[in-house]
Amino acid sequence: MDAGFFRGTSAEQDNRFSNKQKKLLKQLKFAECLDKKVDMTKVNLEVIKPWITQRVTEILGFEDDVVIEFIFNQLEEKHPDSKMMQINLTGFLNGKNAREFMKDLWPLLLSAQENIAGIPSAFLEQKKEEIKQRQIEQEKLASLKKVDEDKKEKDTRERAQSKSPRRRSPAKRERKHSPSRSPRRKPVSPVGGSSPPPPLMQLTTKSSEQLVEPDTSGRAVPEPVVQEASSTWFVKSLYLL
Repeated sequence: MDAGFFRGTSAEQDNRFSNKQKKLLKQLKFAECLDKKVDMTKVNLEVIKPWITQRVTEILGFEDDVVIEFIFNQLEEKHPDSKMMQINLTGFLNGKNAREFMKDLWPLLLSAQENIAGIPSAFLEQKKEEIKQRQIEQEKLASLKKVDEDKKEKDTRERAQSKSPRRRSPAKRERKHSPSRSPRRKPVSPVGGSSPPPPLMQLTTKSSEQLVEPDTSGRAVPEPVVQEASSTWFVKSLYLL
């Protein structure tokens, strides 16, 4: 018996497997971008691995390390076969999901090999947008912080003004400290003047005249000294007022 019977054969050597692959290549639909070759030496695979992990998790609904590592291993080759890769993933992701996955993955690889850093242009634009959004958020936070600081400073200034005594205006201070003007009194004219005496003085004089009655007895009548003196004192007191 030939010793080759006991030795295993690879998939390339097995005609049944090769025929099956040829049949799948004719039956399956492939995106047009898969016709282009990718040089993985120009691609930064470490940057694309997180995207592969996230995309496979979205398709399956959970993170499958076996499928993810299987994809990584196929991309380790210098020129991976895109169509064969889609055929190999069909058993894990089904035909439709495998086709959508390769349709999204291959343009990223083609874009990455065109850039010096080996990073897809879509990732660079996404990173720029993230940086821009971060700057906008920082500016908003700085603006809100400045508004809060201005408000606190204003409140502090208002509290300080409310505690300090209020200053009066110069006009109010002058009006407050100016001496009060007493109303002028009109001087009382003397008795011998041309103007008539006040009503009170006339009343007093008349009353004094009424008290002295004429004496018809012929005796000498003493002069009313007291009444005249009292009227004179009353006039002087009014003048002094």
